[in-house]
Amino acid sequence: MATPFSLTFTALPDHIDEMGHVNNAVWVQWMEQIATRHWETVASADVQAAYIWLVTRHEVDYRGNITVGQSVTATTFIPDPPQGARFDRRVDFTNAEGKVIVSARTTWALLDKDSGRLLRVRPDLAALFYATP
Repeated sequence: MATPFSLTFTALPDHIDEMGHVNNAVWVQWMEQIATRHWETVASADVQAAYIWLVTRHEVDYRGNITVGQSVTATTFIPDPPQGARFDRRVDFTNAEGKVIVSARTTWALLDKDSGRLLRVRPDLAALFYATP
């Protein structure tokens, strides 16, 4: 398993839907934010300038929710080696009681920024997610 990376998110009034809790679209935005921050943390400026990740799939399980002012800790990691241009990522959101309330497996594809073409994830790029921070 890759080295985990965590961020805390707090529900704001504009995150809340008609049901009184965080809207599903916000959870997806938080998944993208933590994935981006993880990449920015592990990759050098030169690597970030050359490559970008594109979401190809989100699979999300909702087991709970939070309301305005409540926070969750999101933890992400890369569970498996890349397959071609594709890299799966797990994101688990844990509430204040330590329960995972939202869990996702997202699939990302690596693109060359200049050409916009898909690239096979090289071992040196995959290794960035397995290094100790």
